[in-house]
Amino acid sequence: MDPEKKRRLDEFFTAFSTVADDAYIFICNMKEDYSRWAKSAVDYFDLPGEYMHKAGEIWEEHIHPDDREDYRKSINDIFSGKGSGHDLQYRAKARDGNYCVCTCRGIVIRDQDGVPLYFGGAIKNHGNTSFIDTVTGLRSLYGFFEDLRIFLLKKKPGTIIQVGLSNFSAFNEVYGYSFGNRVLQTLARILKDRYSEIGLVYRLDGTKFAIISDNMDRADITRRYTELRDQLTAGIMVDEHTVTLSINCGCIQVDDFEISDKTIYSCMKYAYYESKNSHMGALSFFNDELNDINRLRMERLNYIRNSVNEGCKGFFLCYQPIVFTDDCKLKGVEALIRWKDDKYGLVPPNDFIPVLEQDALFPTLGRWILYTAMKDGMELIKKYPDIIVSINLSYAQLEKEGFIEEVMSILEETGFPAKNLCLEITERCRLIDTELLKNLIMLLRNHGIKIALDDFGTGYSTLGILREIEVDTVKIDRTFVMNIEKSERDRATVKCISEIADAYGAEVCVEGVETEAMIEQLRTLKVNSLQGYYFSKPITLEDFLGKEF
Repeated sequence: MDPEKKRRLDEFFTAFSTVADDAYIFICNMKEDYSRWAKSAVDYFDLPGEYMHKAGEIWEEHIHPDDREDYRKSINDIFSGKGSGHDLQYRAKARDGNYCVCTCRGIVIRDQDGVPLYFGGAIKNHGNTSFIDTVTGLRSLYGFFEDLRIFLLKKKPGTIIQVGLSNFSAFNEVYGYSFGNRVLQTLARILKDRYSEIGLVYRLDGTKFAIISDNMDRADITRRYTELRDQLTAGIMVDEHTVTLSINCGCIQVDDFEISDKTIYSCMKYAYYESKNSHMGALSFFNDELNDINRLRMERLNYIRNSVNEGCKGFFLCYQPIVFTDDCKLKGVEALIRWKDDKYGLVPPNDFIPVLEQDALFPTLGRWILYTAMKDGMELIKKYPDIIVSINLSYAQLEKEGFIEEVMSILEETGFPAKNLCLEITERCRLIDTELLKNLIMLLRNHGIKIALDDFGTGYSTLGILREIEVDTVKIDRTFVMNIEKSERDRATVKCISEIADAYGAEVCVEGVETEAMIEQLRTLKVNSLQGYYFSKPITLEDFLGKEF
């Protein structure tokens, strides 16, 4: 096509794009029948390219056969000079072979003599919900998932990055939400300046952003993030204010295209929270590097995630006894999740729970655990009427709307007594708003449900949680008692924790008990109950009922 005509075509395309919102723009030089289409449409519908000859005929092949007659008639009217535009709804086939409902509105642009010059307009994909973020103008979380699915279909190795702000609420509290939005807009422009030539930038939820790129190696990822972090730490100008921003970053490099978009998203979020909670904002790579072991882990995570969608197929619970310290008689059990499959064998929970906690599917698994443990608990009560069944909770369950009602519903459904139930929370629950957590725990305890604080001392905030929230039991992690027979420091640590728990009206349970000598030491330190391999490893319900404790 003549360069001058192409330049004019591009000018019209740019003009249409400024008001496109989240629609696909197209513009056609009607004399040459030469068009330019939005890249997002090219990717989504697998079109030959942004510039196409006879685009109308190419597009017709994507339209559902039942809808083609109306489309063809409208296009013929437009190109014959009879029509001034069209407003059609039809189904169009996407790259993945599925049809989506689209609305296409277009107009004919004529010269001063009425001769048709250009036909341009926008195609709205009704399968796309809010694909443009209204604050920053970037593609939204929905757009991110659409592009991520397209990225996987292309089967080209690449990098998925999540960048987010820490302590952003302070800006809203001090300056107001309008200023906070302008900070986000400024950050969005900075990200586009740094990454747009090698990838696409998105605004996810809240103060988190993402980049999808097929053009960065590990060194380039690290360099770009270091430069970005340095720039934001030094301060940026927003409304004549110098604003210093602290950021976190998680990254996953992808070369296995059988993994689902949701699995990749969960792994990216896991790496992000590792950066935020464990590495003070330093860049965190999921799996660190792409090797055969890590590819297997990704594949396995994807398989396990799909198992949740299939009625929690392959998941099962084991039970480990908790005994009284003084006489080692049975006090309760802890329900522990496991997953097993013919292909991957038995997979320990630490290999999948931390990542699944970042997944929208986790509350489904969490409900299955609650229901199964309480149903099994009814069998345990027949043999041990006073037994306490302890079930681990994730912060992802606690922050889900309607969680209290869900617990009450399962209690009613299974007939399990609330007084025999103990729900265990961990230090990771600090990720939830403290007031929300306090209210949830209060409501659960008001129903007679016991609360335990698990893994006490292993995180930064367990003492703060204990001070803010009433719990019935503090569980001391095994790392504090491994050397208690020989270590005066370990004995002093356990004694200190026991005294703190007692001051707050909580009992103490010690995990990781493996020898008789450990038991004797712990009996001198105000410890109420014990758990560990000395009494039993975690075993199935059938095996548990077959033993005497």
